[in-house]
Amino acid sequence: MAGRTSWSARALLATLLASALLALLVSPARGRGGRDHGDWDEALRLPPLPPREDAARVARFVTHVCDWGALATISTLEAVRGRPFSDVLSLSDGPPGAGSGVPYFYLSPLQLSVSNLQENPYATLTMTLAQTNFCKKHGFDPQSPLCAHIMLSGTVTKVNETEVDIAKHSLFIRHPEMKTWPSSHNWFFAKLNITNIWVLDYFGGPKIVTPEEYYNVTVQ
Repeated sequence: MAGRTSWSARALLATLLASALLALLVSPARGRGGRDHGDWDEALRLPPLPPREDAARVARFVTHVCDWGALATISTLEAVRGRPFSDVLSLSDGPPGAGSGVPYFYLSPLQLSVSNLQENPYATLTMTLAQTNFCKKHGFDPQSPLCAHIMLSGTVTKVNETEVDIAKHSLFIRHPEMKTWPSSHNWFFAKLNITNIWVLDYFGGPKIVTPEEYYNVTVQ
């Protein structure tokens, strides 16, 4: 009888542990880069895509709802010196619903992209709605023009003292984990000074948007 009771207890414990493990595997991360880290709630708060004929507004929309992008720089590594080099960087243009259009970054001299930028500050940033649930919801492949993506080209520079607080607030509210990153890495705030913009959101090739058109958009 005691043996049967012990076996039942072990079976119950195993069932409870399996349920807990399954919950951890399928639940989104919270506070460490998951859905609840200050960015858009996929199901509830993601605004609708602006009209595709308004390319400047589409560009601002994509910049604002994306919280990371691929930054292409020119490599300084001897093995690939002078060749394109791309890396994924977290970014933010402001708190949800209050974007400025300026992509801010939190960078360290230890990053390969930063070494590249120190020698050549020119870079191109790509962001896509494939990062949200928009494309999957509509059945758009990430490479399809219907899965809107944008390319912002310009120079990456360290923000000045008057802009540090804006950059810090913009990034930390969307990426709170950054607050805990080791200070020994000498993190600093930077931004992309945009000079050229391409929007690919429909068939027929990219649309060109000027920085003036981009920043003149009123975010709603």
